[in-house]
Amino acid sequence: MKRHKMFKDEGPGVPRRTFFASVPGAGVALGALSRLWSVQQPDPPTIRLSNGHLELAFDGRNGRLLRLFDEATKQDFVAGATQGGDVWALNIAAADEQETIAPARASAFRSEQSEEHSVTLIWEDFDLKAAPDLRVEVSVSLEPDTPMSRWNISLENVGDLALDRVRFPRVVGIPDLGNERLAVPQWMGQLAKNPRRLGIREGGGRQRWEWAYPGALSLQCLALYGHDGPGLYTACDDTAAFWKTFAFWADDAGMMNYEMSNAPGQAEVGSGRYALPYGALIGTFAGDWVTAAERYRAWGIEQAWCRESRLARGLVPTSALETGLWEWNRGRSAGVLGPAALLRSKLGLPVRVFWHWWHGCAYDHGFPEYLPPREGAGPFRRALAKAHEVGLRAIVYMNQRLWCSPAPSWKAENAERFAVRDRDGELLSEVYNTFTKAQCQTMCMATSFWRDKYAGLAEAAVQEYDVDGVYMDQACSSVLCYSQDHGHPPGGGNYWLPGFAKLTSDIRTRAKGARDLILAGEGCGEAWLPHLDLFLTLQVSRERYLEPGGDWEVIPFFQAVYHDYGVSFGNYSSLTAPPYDDLWPAETAPNDALQLLDARYNGQFLLEQARAFVWGLQPMIANFLPSQLEERGEQIAYLLRLARLRNQGLKYLLYGSFLRPPRTDVPEVKTDLLRLSIYAGQDSAANAWHNSFPAVQCGAWLAKDGDVGVAVANITDKPVPMRFTLTATEQRLPESGRINRIGEEGREEIGQFQNGRASVNIELPPLGAYILDFTKTTIE
Repeated sequence: MKRHKMFKDEGPGVPRRTFFASVPGAGVALGALSRLWSVQQPDPPTIRLSNGHLELAFDGRNGRLLRLFDEATKQDFVAGATQGGDVWALNIAAADEQETIAPARASAFRSEQSEEHSVTLIWEDFDLKAAPDLRVEVSVSLEPDTPMSRWNISLENVGDLALDRVRFPRVVGIPDLGNERLAVPQWMGQLAKNPRRLGIREGGGRQRWEWAYPGALSLQCLALYGHDGPGLYTACDDTAAFWKTFAFWADDAGMMNYEMSNAPGQAEVGSGRYALPYGALIGTFAGDWVTAAERYRAWGIEQAWCRESRLARGLVPTSALETGLWEWNRGRSAGVLGPAALLRSKLGLPVRVFWHWWHGCAYDHGFPEYLPPREGAGPFRRALAKAHEVGLRAIVYMNQRLWCSPAPSWKAENAERFAVRDRDGELLSEVYNTFTKAQCQTMCMATSFWRDKYAGLAEAAVQEYDVDGVYMDQACSSVLCYSQDHGHPPGGGNYWLPGFAKLTSDIRTRAKGARDLILAGEGCGEAWLPHLDLFLTLQVSRERYLEPGGDWEVIPFFQAVYHDYGVSFGNYSSLTAPPYDDLWPAETAPNDALQLLDARYNGQFLLEQARAFVWGLQPMIANFLPSQLEERGEQIAYLLRLARLRNQGLKYLLYGSFLRPPRTDVPEVKTDLLRLSIYAGQDSAANAWHNSFPAVQCGAWLAKDGDVGVAVANITDKPVPMRFTLTATEQRLPESGRINRIGEEGREEIGQFQNGRASVNIELPPLGAYILDFTKTTIE
């Protein structure tokens, strides 16, 4: 395609040409010279950028985005916006100003270009008393030889504007791409089918999805695409974890829209200037969410969080790496350590304990008064020492940002002073406990008071009670704090993660001499890779705690990008009803705590365990009771089988990098599902539904030595034939080699491959699983 050069150079020594335009509908007229110019001159031409892969077009009169065209798929991603769409908007918080400042408020617009594939768009004359000289500048450039554009924005002469959000960049009027999918790395990752339909609220209205980073989003990339069709890739290249949100929503015309919303710090705005401290990216692709993950990975693994990740630097404790299975039980040691020891004897591999409700306070009610343990200091120490003798290790629960108001220490230690405040100066209170309704306050990670408090508790747990690590609940999250006296710029910024880094460093310093201290966290996030040893992947069990329905499905988005840089563990897979904390009110205790679930939900357990296996996660079982060895023997045997098999394929499932799973021809199986967890789904009849899943779960992995492994797990009680093909293009298969099948019976060669292509035709036995190993050798 012809490449457009927007402005022609006039010759040596002649400056770049600038087009000026008055903006229709502006609230303030231009001066006399500007009015004369607009009358005498025709409308400025459309501003176009193209690199042969991606074409952008902006309205020369007002800077609206008119075209975002992918050459490969011939898709215009803003075709639904007939008048174009604003690329920015400003939200201000001052009561005497309008809520949003849009480009149409400017009386003057101009554009400048110095290079063929970049342009600067400038809006001025906003008639704002608080900022009479405000100027907004947007720079857009195309990346060479790829369908990718980079966007930046700066605000000059901000004046007294109470700037709350800079909504930029915005893509308005995305037409239906056909059989659409929206992929979001919400922690582990999730995928929406038909997001436009999901965007319609029950009873009318439109829904907006918005995710914060760092926090709910584990990485900075979203993808909206037609199934096997054109896709829109949105991302940014922030390496310092500035707070922001990403959003998609559908409008009344049925068009999808996108924007990134950036939260400037008050101190930064007070300087009179704000410039986005990183670049925003908008690109196109042909493919699916794996295609988007591969693009993001190419950038992500070059960043400091990968170079400094604890796994890459060999700092993850050996006891964490050697884990064969996690047991997630709650309460006193008799109901936690005894069952774990039994699991270890049955498995024959190291079992680790993920221990909740060990602490002296009620869960989600009395934090952070964790010490002494609820069963008493002496009994706790003796039980843990006995567990250590048989090779068990335990990490204990300690929420790393909540202080509950009912705790006597809340007032005694004047903790309120160090809690997060919203813009109005109010405490950021949260309620999790549906039984006690206790208010929990978020503590500001930027304050040394909170870090010292938490690190001291962790030090005591490790040094006085000999625990093997701390699970830092809500770790992979960040919160905006508007307090004026916490030592950080109020509002937006990137102060949260450095505070967390100081906290984990302090804990490890205080715990020196303790054996293999493990620090684990909830969720996952790229910015936390240098600070945490383990990342909890609860989304494997998302059906247990989210609203019933099959519109969103879990995907291993984070693992597709960063599996070989961080260790993921766990799920909430359980065969029983949830337990009930005996420190909660007795009158709200259920009658069926820890009772076996109906056998119809066994398939949900099998699905979760299979997902964890093929996605390279350390396996876990929640609420394990010794009686399950008999009452749910088939399901426990499946769990132990997968754990042993995973242990034979650690070069793939622990240290390998994610590959595109091969396309398979297996049937789908209807599975009964139940939304039921500690707080969710107490009315089980209203929270039961079913969905269909592939009868065989499948994942592909690249080992560091270049071999390829495919993990497969049958979740049905019937044999399932399975065929698939691997190629050098899609799975980086070696040119030639041997195909080995690793199963319970050991390793067996079942074929060979050549010319960078391998075809497999096998049958999986009922509840069977294999790792298919494609090793590179020269085949004569």
